[in-house]
Order: sequence, then structure tokens, then C-alpha cells
Amino acid sequence: MSPEFIGLIMVAAMLAGIFVGFPISFTLIFLGLIFGYWGFGELVFYLLTLQFNATMMEQTLAAVPLFVFMGIMMEQANLMERLFDSVQKILAGVKGSLYLAVMFVATIFAAATGIVGASVTILGIMAGKPMIRSGYDVKLSAGLIAAGGTLGILIPPSIMLVVMGPVLEVPVTTLFAAAILPGILLATLFTGYAMLRCLVDPKLGPPLALERRAVGAAALWVEFFAGLVPPAVLVLAALGSIVFGIATPTEGAACGAAGSLLLTLAYRRLTWPRLKDALVKTLEISVLILFLVATSNFFGAVFARLGTPTLLTDALLGLDLNRYVVLFFIMGLIFLLGWPLEWVPIVLIVVPFLLPLVVKLGFDLTWFGILVAVNLQTAWLSPPVALSAYFLKGVVPQWELTDIYKGMLQFMGLQLFALVLIIIFPEIALWLPKLIYSK
Repeated sequence: MSPEFIGLIMVAAMLAGIFVGFPISFTLIFLGLIFGYWGFGELVFYLLTLQFNATMMEQTLAAVPLFVFMGIMMEQANLMERLFDSVQKILAGVKGSLYLAVMFVATIFAAATGIVGASVTILGIMAGKPMIRSGYDVKLSAGLIAAGGTLGILIPPSIMLVVMGPVLEVPVTTLFAAAILPGILLATLFTGYAMLRCLVDPKLGPPLALERRAVGAAALWVEFFAGLVPPAVLVLAALGSIVFGIATPTEGAACGAAGSLLLTLAYRRLTWPRLKDALVKTLEISVLILFLVATSNFFGAVFARLGTPTLLTDALLGLDLNRYVVLFFIMGLIFLLGWPLEWVPIVLIVVPFLLPLVVKLGFDLTWFGILVAVNLQTAWLSPPVALSAYFLKGVVPQWELTDIYKGMLQFMGLQLFALVLIIIFPEIALWLPKLIYSK
């Protein structure tokens, strides 16, 4: 049997193992060793050592635990709750004011943490009950919270982009710069859609009741800036230092993590149990991601050594299809895989398989990386798996899961529209990196 065909069997076995429910990392190691030994003998053991060593020596990946810790500590500081409360009171007389408040806070929080589950949960806790009390539409409210929570997967400093950089062999700084405008585009589309709906039908988002509005404007604005300025300054300092080349991603992440710790201390939210919980969560999330990075690199190296990617690329190019038709199929595949799988296995397993084809088609890898990020963000809102729905249902049990799904589908459509816009107008993603780095 040819090595290329062995590679196809290996991929089929991997997909079967993942869908059955076997742990992904151990599945990749096991299959890589078995099929690698079958395809090219004892060399597979040297390949295992080489790939794990290369992963451990990748300095960019050191930013992952630091950004995770930064996000968790920002959550512990309780700043988002203060910010949300002040924003909704400032906009109390506006129809759909809570929608504006949710998206404003969601965008700030997305820049502070790239953990979708944490974002959706916090937004649900903050906005769920006020929206119910104010008589807001359930579907629109649930959809906006879930969609706002997914922004963290795209808006820098995104953990997914940190992991994707070495996979695409694109500097993380370039991906960060490329993701800023698409992130703003999505936030604008979400906000505009919700406010337009309220303009057409004011019952969807009535103004806050008079008794819930603020009395003292000065104290309210002080509370607003107290909630906004510290996290904004911290995120802009960390992100700006990375994007403009003042610091490496790891150095910027370290400054962000240290700053979040000091911020939590300044707001008197730092206790030993909270710090311990944050460290344990950081360890759990980081180990999950980094071990999967190493195992997927090994699996991908075995797959490439067998020659299967070249076979598949030549076969697809031999069909003589328009390259945008092939891109459509690639995006469709990633979108479908995003239903049962999280972003980590897709970025680390599926994207490397597709890279030779993307390179042969002549697509810009920075642009392609942003398309993948927006696509995976869409997958968080696509039933029946749609993990965002379960996070939201857990903190707002009054909302029916079917209503949450119906609300999320509206914003999934907006995300797909944004994806099409970025495909048609690549400069949405590429203009800022060219402006900053073209010298």
C-alpha cells in the first residue's frame, strides 16, 4: 500500500476517534505513531521527539498562558459589571440601551480575554436579569449576548491568533493588526442590527424605567470611567506594544498579565483563593492548548511525510476549478467542523492540512487566517452544538434554549455576511498590517 493512501486511512481514523469521544491529544499521538511506523518505520520516533522539542522551543506560544491569566484576572477584578451598570444608566432614555451597553462591554471584554465561555457567561450574568426586568425581546437579547461573547476569539489579543501564527508561519503581530478592523466590523454589525430592530419595533428594547435611572450624573460618569479606563489602558498598552513592534507577543502578554494582577489588587479584589483559582484555571487551559499544539504538530508532520497533502492538493488543482470556488469549499468544511469541534483542533489539525492547497492557490495567508477566525467565530453560534447557547442557558435559566438558538441564528447570519465582505474586500483585513508594517 502506498504511503499516501496510508495517510488517508490515518485521517479517517482520526476523525472517527474524535467523533467517538476519545481524547484528541492522545488519539493524535497514538495514530501518528501507528501509521507513521507503518508508512516509514522507526523514523517516526525521531519525528515525535523533534516535533515536541520544536513546540517547546516556540517562544510565541509562551504568550498563551500569560494571555489566559490576564483574561481570568480581568474577570476577577469585577470591572465589567461596573462598566455595564454605568453604561446602561447613561443611555437609560435610549430605546435598546441595554443592547448598546452589552455590545460596548462585550467589545472591551473581548480585548481583555479571548475565552468565549467566560465572555458569554459574564455578559449573561450582567445583562440577563436587567433585560428580563425591562421587558426586552428574549431572542434578540440572547443572540446579542452570545454573539458579543464570541468576539473574543477574533479581537486581539486573541489566544487563537497566537496559536494560529506559528501554524500559518505568519507573525502574530501581523495577525493581530489584521484582526482589528474585522472585529470592529462585526461589533458594528451586531450593534447596528439590534438598534435598527428597536427603531422599527420599540417593544423589542424599551427605555429603562424611571426608577432605575441614575440621579447624579457626575457620580455616574466617574463610575463609567473607573470601569472603562483601567482595562482599556491595560489592553491598549499590551496590544499596542505588540502591534507596533515595541514588544514581542510574549513580552506584551507578560506586561498584560502583570498589569491585570496589579489592577485586581488596586480594586481590592485580589484574595488568595481567587489567585489560586486563577492560576489553576490558567494551568488547565494552557496545558490543554499547548499539549494539543505539540501532538497536532507531530500528527501533521507524519501526515506530510507520508505525502498525502501533496496528493490531495494535486488532485484538487487538477479539477481546474476557480480558486474562489475551492476557497468556498474550504470555508464550508471549516464551518461544518466548527459544529462538533472547538477551534483548537481545527486550527491545529485541519488548517495545516489545507495550507499546501491555500499556498498553491496563491491566497494571502494573513487574510486566510482572518477568514478562518471569523468562520470559527460563526461556528460558536451554529446549532445544534453551539456551546455559547449552553453557557448562556446556564446563567439565564429563564430563557428557553429554543429561543436562544433562534436569536443566535440571526447573528450567525451577520457573521457570515461579514465573512463574505472580507472575502470580497480583502483590504478589510490587510489594510492595517500594510499601513503599519510596509516600509
